[in-house]
Amino acid sequence: MTTPFGALMTTIDDVLQTARDQYERLDAAAVTGEVAGGAVLVDIRPAAQRAAEGDVDGALVIERNVLEWRCDPSSDARIPEAVDHDVRWIVLCSEGYTSSLAAAALHQLGLHRATDVVGGYHALTDVLGPRPSVPARRGAPRV
Repeated sequence: MTTPFGALMTTIDDVLQTARDQYERLDAAAVTGEVAGGAVLVDIRPAAQRAAEGDVDGALVIERNVLEWRCDPSSDARIPEAVDHDVRWIVLCSEGYTSSLAAAALHQLGLHRATDVVGGYHALTDVLGPRPSVPARRGAPRV
Protein backbone atom coordinates (compact mmCIF):
# COMPACT_ATOMS: atom_id res chain seq x y z
CA MET A 1 0.00 0.00 0.00
CA THR A 2 1.21 3.53 -0.71
CA THR A 3 0.40 7.01 0.54
CA PRO A 4 -1.11 9.64 -1.76
CA PHE A 5 2.48 10.82 -2.37
CA GLY A 6 3.63 7.39 -3.52
CA ALA A 7 5.58 6.46 -0.40
CA LEU A 8 5.23 2.89 0.80
CA MET A 9 3.14 2.47 3.93
CA THR A 10 4.31 0.13 6.65
CA THR A 11 3.49 -0.65 10.27
CA ILE A 12 5.48 0.08 13.41
CA ASP A 13 5.92 -3.67 13.83
CA ASP A 14 7.64 -3.76 10.42
CA VAL A 15 9.83 -0.79 11.30
CA LEU A 16 10.75 -2.39 14.63
CA GLN A 17 11.65 -5.71 13.01
CA THR A 18 13.77 -3.97 10.36
CA ALA A 19 15.61 -2.13 13.13
CA ARG A 20 16.21 -5.29 15.13
CA ASP A 21 17.44 -7.17 12.06
CA GLN A 22 20.46 -4.82 11.96
CA TYR A 23 22.15 -6.10 15.13
CA GLU A 24 22.09 -8.73 17.87
CA ARG A 25 20.11 -7.71 20.94
CA LEU A 26 21.45 -8.23 24.46
CA ASP A 27 19.78 -10.32 27.14
CA ALA A 28 19.36 -8.46 30.44
CA ALA A 29 21.46 -11.08 32.26
CA ALA A 30 24.47 -10.12 30.10
CA VAL A 31 24.37 -6.38 30.80
CA THR A 32 26.53 -6.36 33.95
CA GLY A 33 29.31 -8.35 32.29
CA GLU A 34 29.26 -6.15 29.19
CA VAL A 35 29.51 -2.96 31.26
CA ALA A 36 32.30 -4.47 33.38
CA GLY A 37 34.09 -5.14 30.08
CA GLY A 38 33.85 -1.53 28.93
CA ALA A 39 30.38 -1.12 27.39
CA VAL A 40 28.33 1.99 28.14
CA LEU A 41 24.78 1.42 29.37
CA VAL A 42 22.66 4.36 28.23
CA ASP A 43 19.25 4.90 29.80
CA ILE A 44 17.14 6.81 27.26
CA ARG A 45 13.91 6.88 29.27
CA PRO A 46 12.43 10.35 29.86
CA ALA A 47 12.82 11.86 33.33
CA ALA A 48 9.18 11.22 34.27
CA GLN A 49 9.49 7.55 33.41
CA ARG A 50 12.74 7.19 35.36
CA ALA A 51 11.09 8.90 38.32
CA ALA A 52 8.13 6.51 38.21
CA GLU A 53 10.08 3.30 37.51
CA GLY A 54 13.45 3.94 39.12
CA ASP A 55 17.02 4.59 38.03
CA VAL A 56 19.80 2.22 37.09
CA ASP A 57 22.82 3.04 39.22
CA GLY A 58 25.85 3.25 36.96
CA ALA A 59 23.92 3.91 33.75
CA LEU A 60 24.56 7.02 31.71
CA VAL A 61 21.33 9.00 31.24
CA ILE A 62 20.87 10.43 27.77
CA GLU A 63 17.27 11.09 26.83
CA ARG A 64 16.20 9.78 23.45
CA ASN A 65 15.82 13.16 21.77
CA VAL A 66 19.58 13.89 21.96
CA LEU A 67 21.06 10.37 21.79
CA GLU A 68 22.63 10.58 18.33
CA TRP A 69 24.26 13.95 19.03
CA ARG A 70 25.78 12.72 22.30
CA CYS A 71 27.06 9.36 20.99
CA ASP A 72 28.41 10.37 17.57
CA PRO A 73 32.19 10.91 17.87
CA SER A 74 32.03 13.55 15.11
CA SER A 75 29.36 15.64 16.84
CA ASP A 76 30.20 18.91 18.56
CA ALA A 77 27.68 17.83 21.25
CA ARG A 78 29.31 14.44 21.92
CA ILE A 79 29.97 13.20 25.43
CA PRO A 80 33.43 12.08 26.66
CA GLU A 81 32.49 8.39 26.19
CA ALA A 82 31.97 8.94 22.45
CA VAL A 83 35.65 8.48 21.65
CA ASP A 84 35.25 6.51 18.40
CA HIS A 85 32.91 4.29 16.40
CA ASP A 86 33.97 1.17 18.34
CA VAL A 87 32.26 2.08 21.61
CA ARG A 88 29.86 -0.63 22.78
CA TRP A 89 26.63 1.31 23.43
CA ILE A 90 23.88 -0.62 25.23
CA VAL A 91 20.63 1.32 24.94
CA LEU A 92 17.96 0.87 27.60
CA CYS A 93 14.32 1.96 27.56
CA SER A 94 11.39 0.78 29.64
CA GLU A 95 10.40 -2.38 27.74
CA GLY A 96 12.85 -2.71 24.84
CA TYR A 97 10.92 -1.11 21.99
CA THR A 98 12.16 2.48 21.74
CA SER A 99 15.67 1.25 22.49
CA SER A 100 15.58 -0.98 19.41
CA LEU A 101 14.82 1.99 17.19
CA ALA A 102 17.50 4.04 18.96
CA ALA A 103 20.16 1.33 18.58
CA ALA A 104 19.35 1.08 14.86
CA ALA A 105 19.76 4.87 14.58
CA LEU A 106 23.21 4.57 16.17
CA HIS A 107 24.09 1.90 13.60
CA GLN A 108 23.17 4.38 10.86
CA LEU A 109 25.87 6.65 12.31
CA GLY A 110 28.43 3.86 12.02
CA LEU A 111 28.31 2.94 15.71
CA HIS A 112 28.39 -0.71 14.73
CA ARG A 113 28.58 -2.19 18.25
CA ALA A 114 25.36 -0.54 19.48
CA THR A 115 22.67 -2.81 20.85
CA ASP A 116 19.72 -2.72 23.20
CA VAL A 117 18.36 -4.79 26.08
CA VAL A 118 15.63 -7.33 25.36
CA GLY A 119 12.75 -6.40 27.67
CA GLY A 120 14.39 -3.12 28.70
CA TYR A 121 14.40 -1.77 32.25
CA HIS A 122 11.71 -4.24 33.34
CA ALA A 123 13.85 -7.20 32.28
CA LEU A 124 16.88 -5.65 33.98
CA THR A 125 14.98 -5.36 37.27
CA ASP A 126 13.89 -9.00 36.92
CA VAL A 127 17.57 -9.98 36.77
CA LEU A 128 19.20 -7.41 39.08
CA GLY A 129 16.36 -6.60 41.47
CA PRO A 130 14.21 -3.51 42.04
CA ARG A 131 17.19 -1.14 42.36
CA PRO A 132 19.43 -2.29 39.50
CA SER A 133 23.07 -1.34 39.52
CA VAL A 134 25.81 -1.93 36.97
CA PRO A 135 29.55 -1.60 37.57
CA ALA A 136 31.37 1.60 36.70
CA ARG A 137 32.65 1.42 33.13
CA ARG A 138 36.33 0.63 32.94
CA GLY A 139 38.48 3.42 31.59
CA ALA A 140 35.92 6.20 31.31
CA PRO A 141 34.59 8.80 33.71
CA ARG A 142 30.94 8.89 34.70
CA VAL A 143 28.89 11.77 33.36
